[in-house]
Amino acid sequence: MNKTWWKEAVIYQIYPRSFMDSNGDGIGDLKGITSRLDYLKYLGIDVIWLSPVYQSPNDDNGYDISDYQAIMEEFGSMEDFDEMLAEAHKRGIRIVMDLVVNHTSDEHKWFMESRKSEDNAYRDYYIWREGKDAQTPPNNWGSCFSGSAWQYDEETSMYYLHLFSKKQPDLNWDNPQVRKEVFDMMTWWCDKGIDGFRMDVISMISKTEEMPDGAMRGPYGDFSPYCIHGPNVHKYLQEMNEKVLSKYDIMTVGETAGVTVEHAKQYAGENTHELNMVFQFEHVEGEGKYGKWGTEKTPLPKLKKILSRWQTELYGAAWNSLYWDNHDQPRAVSRFGDDRPEYRDLSAKMLATCLHMMQGTPYIYQGEELGMTNYPFQNPSDFRDIESINAYKEWCAEGSVSHEDFWPCIIARSRDNARTPVQWDDSAQAGFTTGTPWIAVNPNYKEINAKAETADTASVFHYYKKLITLRKENPVIVYGKYELLLPDSEELFVYTRTLENEKLLVVCNFSDKETAFTMPEEFVSASCLISNLPNAYDKQEITLKPYEAFVLQKK
Repeated sequence: MNKTWWKEAVIYQIYPRSFMDSNGDGIGDLKGITSRLDYLKYLGIDVIWLSPVYQSPNDDNGYDISDYQAIMEEFGSMEDFDEMLAEAHKRGIRIVMDLVVNHTSDEHKWFMESRKSEDNAYRDYYIWREGKDAQTPPNNWGSCFSGSAWQYDEETSMYYLHLFSKKQPDLNWDNPQVRKEVFDMMTWWCDKGIDGFRMDVISMISKTEEMPDGAMRGPYGDFSPYCIHGPNVHKYLQEMNEKVLSKYDIMTVGETAGVTVEHAKQYAGENTHELNMVFQFEHVEGEGKYGKWGTEKTPLPKLKKILSRWQTELYGAAWNSLYWDNHDQPRAVSRFGDDRPEYRDLSAKMLATCLHMMQGTPYIYQGEELGMTNYPFQNPSDFRDIESINAYKEWCAEGSVSHEDFWPCIIARSRDNARTPVQWDDSAQAGFTTGTPWIAVNPNYKEINAKAETADTASVFHYYKKLITLRKENPVIVYGKYELLLPDSEELFVYTRTLENEKLLVVCNFSDKETAFTMPEEFVSASCLISNLPNAYDKQEITLKPYEAFVLQKK
């Protein structure tokens, strides 16, 4: 197995709008990030994945880009970016940019030209089709953000494809000029000194030529078979690698909706010359009757089966990305742990243990290292996220589902749970801003904040700090082989990691019950690397307290 810096790194995702506001306008910005780099250095992370900071009208919070080589005015200037990059590098922290090239904003100059006429030079930069008739789109596909995936444009009496918001028209990657424009832009950023790309919905850049109706999923048809893992996606990524990625010492990770283990081996195989790793989504897919909008927790045996399959089947063939949450998911401790006050701290540490001891590169989402929780939404006007707003409208306001039935689902799964401001201290607005924040601060910031946790060596923060240190000191955590034990246990997630003569035992209680555990004999006299509760692990039969976690090391 090839050893590389990005396999050994710990990555921290920053959602800039909610990280730190330096000028009191209520919106996080680049200077705010620069002001908190010492905090991240103290935590011990190696890489920042920066969610989009490009110029954008913000229909989808920066994932609708109007200029790839300019900075969003709310976030600051290119000089602010350059300063942040330099200051991060001074501290040994790399910066990975979010690359959003499945679509642009409808306010990008390419699209504004494209819509002018059918013979415009930029027309073929996007995907235009005739409707079935004057009132009917080309097919029945639904967008990821509700409604049709097609938008009628009166200028030329045709429809353009948008798999997300109607203000996010999809680029036509079959046009070589589009690919050249994208590769030139990526080269420009690499030459500036950035350290890699997280690639937004990169598995969706290639579409089939034929675009038939999809199988009905609710009110609209499913575009997946025609737009995910399309016919040329690997060809285009190999071209990207050849023209750009291979020329720099950078890391790449693809957001690959619908990815299977076999797909991942192609996208991120050791020798496929595409990407370094991918994000898979099986363990965070919704379990509810409304698709992703569900309150049900994934049963632990199912969760273990999913994560273990990725651990074992990619071993030696491709590299895993490890995460519990991100800007598109609810808070980890509220979803997979237990955010009740008596259990939040313990379960946050347990989840961290379970993830950071696995094989792959771990990602920490801002505030996760503090055990930040979901927000207690009271009504629909609390939301800022277009996906949540549209889903509520489609299911409740215009649909057949009652508010009482759907409300628990949307508050459990809304992306806005992850987008409330980072809780820095117990002062007004959690120290995030001196103004009015763009989205409300979670009211529990008085108890959960960085100032309190950095001062308390028993905090969730210091537990994450220790996990990161252990990873740097123990190659077995990075490169060891994974094996699942007790696959059918509904309370315990237990696995081993093995590298040469060294072996780790990882035991995590995912329940709020005391649970009996029989220690494998070889670990009875092993040393404890880390645990979230004081306990003796030197006997065969032990009882784990609720959400207890520990790691034993045998050399």
